[in-house]
Amino acid sequence: MAEFNYHEQVNIENAAKLRSLLETLPRFCKDFFRGIEPTTSSRTRIAYAYDLRVFFEFLAKKNPIVRNTPITDLKISILDEIKPIDLEEYLEYLSYYESDGKKYINKENGKKRKLVSLRTFYNYFYKKQMIETNPPAFVDVPKLHEKQIVRLEIDEVARLLDEVESGNSLTKKQQTFHEKTKLRDVALMTLLLGTGIRVSECVGLDINDVDFENNGIKIRRKGGNEVVIYFGDEVREALLDYLEERKQMVPVVGHEDALFLSMQLKRINVRSVENLVKKYSSTVTKLKNITPHKLRSTYGTSLYRETGDIYLVADVLGHKDVNTTKKHYAAIEDSRRRSAAKVVKLRGKD
Repeated sequence: MAEFNYHEQVNIENAAKLRSLLETLPRFCKDFFRGIEPTTSSRTRIAYAYDLRVFFEFLAKKNPIVRNTPITDLKISILDEIKPIDLEEYLEYLSYYESDGKKYINKENGKKRKLVSLRTFYNYFYKKQMIETNPPAFVDVPKLHEKQIVRLEIDEVARLLDEVESGNSLTKKQQTFHEKTKLRDVALMTLLLGTGIRVSECVGLDINDVDFENNGIKIRRKGGNEVVIYFGDEVREALLDYLEERKQMVPVVGHEDALFLSMQLKRINVRSVENLVKKYSSTVTKLKNITPHKLRSTYGTSLYRETGDIYLVADVLGHKDVNTTKKHYAAIEDSRRRSAAKVVKLRGKD
């Protein structure tokens, strides 16, 4: 049996990664990460660390106040030297920059996230009365352009699952592997399409997280909360077929509990699932460019069309704010409103 479960192992790896990142940041940043530890996930703290490193690298390159000072030697007083105009220059810099020989671009979403990271960073020290100013509070968040939500239609879902099952359109080499992974792939894709869970939640599933008595799976959400998501008969059958095969496998030590295994008999990872979805969707004629997140959008759309309950959809998908769900499914909402115009009759016609 594994010494730590999957989620504990992820947190341990992220803690080690965060410590490494902190070695590249000013020493006072450790206070911030210690302070937010009780209220954030390890993945969120890693994201903050990366964003802050970009910010301090920008200051080191562009701001004469700190140009000759190593980033790790910066004092907390530097935060009071930064003005809102400096942060606007930073957002402009984020559009395109180079670091460690790599080129980076940020559109509105990337800029917004990095500004939000800075706001959280400054707010912590401002509330602790360790700094006197809070310039990110005076910088407007970049306006986001609405993106069209890509989702599969009912016939496209059927064609995709048919391809996963048959593998007819795969290359000869892919078909060789398909014979070994078909039941796993069908179960995994059916589960994603039939529950709307995130790919990170899917790869974190253990065998004992599946409850066939109640047709439910226990998953851990982004914030660490455990919830049960229920599935239908198609998902049940696909999982049962795969688990018969899974019983015959001998996983690598430390991966004995994992529900979905890779060809190397280790817990399958997020990148492998993303590649798996891409592989099958690319073989289906005229299918949209599909990712695991778009399978999630497909499930949310189907659930909303069937129930009309936006709060249920938000709950099942794990959205903390129902407005996020409303934004994603606004087109369907408008369609439902339009249909209402035909329902109520004011005067009957002879």
